[in-house]
Amino acid sequence: MKRALLVVGALLLGVGAVSAQQEIVKERQTLMKSNGRALGGTLSAMAKGDKPYDQAAVDAAFVVLEDTAKKLPSLFPDSTKGLKGEGDYSSSPKVWEDKAGFASHVEIFSKAVAETKGKVKDLDSLKANVGAIGKACGGCHETFRLKV
Repeated sequence: MKRALLVVGALLLGVGAVSAQQEIVKERQTLMKSNGRALGGTLSAMAKGDKPYDQAAVDAAFVVLEDTAKKLPSLFPDSTKGLKGEGDYSSSPKVWEDKAGFASHVEIFSKAVAETKGKVKDLDSLKANVGAIGKACGGCHETFRLKV
């Protein structure tokens, strides 16, 4: 009887660990989607003239981008390598194979967000500076994201 309880307990712990790892994958996907909406749906759309300039929306977008920059490093633990989430994109194994390169891209993104935020005060400054964030995102996606 004790052995059966130990086996069941071990199985439950294993299921719980897998579930926790899937939650991390889901969290990073949600974070990336929010990041995409902030950059593409708000900042880039304003810079292109698809949306009117709105400083409150710009400020809110930067809050999202800063949150992403802070959380990103912790959302790729080794235990999530190979786990697929829902959607069209997945993390490349290169995230874990080239941790230094990935960390470097995260740092470039963080720096671009911080520097751009300090420069954006109106539509002209948004147009002049938002490309740095897009370039940082795109540079990382080229190496560390896969279309599934």
